Amino acid sequence: MTRPYAEVIGDPIAHSKSPLIHNFWLAKLGMDAEYRAERIDKERLPLHLMQRLRDPAWRGCNVTLPHKLAALRLVHDVSSDAATVGAINTVIAKGDDSYGYNTDVAGILEALPPSLMPPGAEVCLIGTGGAARAALAAFRQRDISLVLFSARNLAAATQLQNEFQFGGTVRPIDDAHNIQTAEVIVNATTLGMKGKDPMPAEVLKLLSDPMPEAVVFDMVYSPLETPLLLAARLNECRTVDGLQMLVAQAAAAFELFFGQSAPREHDAELRALLTA
Repeated sequence: MTRPYAEVIGDPIAHSKSPLIHNFWLAKLGMDAEYRAERIDKERLPLHLMQRLRDPAWRGCNVTLPHKLAALRLVHDVSSDAATVGAINTVIAKGDDSYGYNTDVAGILEALPPSLMPPGAEVCLIGTGGAARAALAAFRQRDISLVLFSARNLAAATQLQNEFQFGGTVRPIDDAHNIQTAEVIVNATTLGMKGKDPMPAEVLKLLSDPMPEAVVFDMVYSPLETPLLLAARLNECRTVDGLQMLVAQAAAAFELFFGQSAPREHDAELRALLTA
């Protein structure tokens, strides 16, 4: 009999650190299970999920780019977080049905605890995609009321502002007001990620002015210190890298897949493994 397994699906998928994280935890717990990665293009996604639901060894999957929105329409039901975000990153089976979750929200809240993003903080959000939607759901749970949207697509940012009903402004990605007046800056784009477009130099220059109390969180984790985080660190801002969110959201998914809490007491060892 095939041992229980979960997986991460996306296209591309070779860069994913999820197998390393989940298999590390499975080994620490001595569980006879495994976590895999499989490249699935958008045409194969519906059939893949249908086939997996028929596999008794399958415990679920993480869903990464570009499937987070499409997968939402393929599951039978979703969690409240996923419904708020409008995207899922985790699918599990319950009997013959599939359920979608968005553990990115939990990951963001752990990466930005109240000590870094207190209720009522003024937040600048860079981006308008699925990760930005997860951030807005997290902001709502933290009672953030003012969000400064910095975006390349102003129409999409305006739509998000209207949908989530945050007070604030919608301005171009390199707008000085949004970047330099925010208490917390969150990059929810792939800008600066290895193999993707760079963060615009104009944005990085805005961090050269004194902002000693600002917190800068970049969801990108490859490279670990992005140009945005480097600019922020050199300006003595407090920085949070994407690896903290990655591990936190993985822990929430791990419990859904395998029914046990991730052994977070080994986080330091895991982080060393992920950054080796």
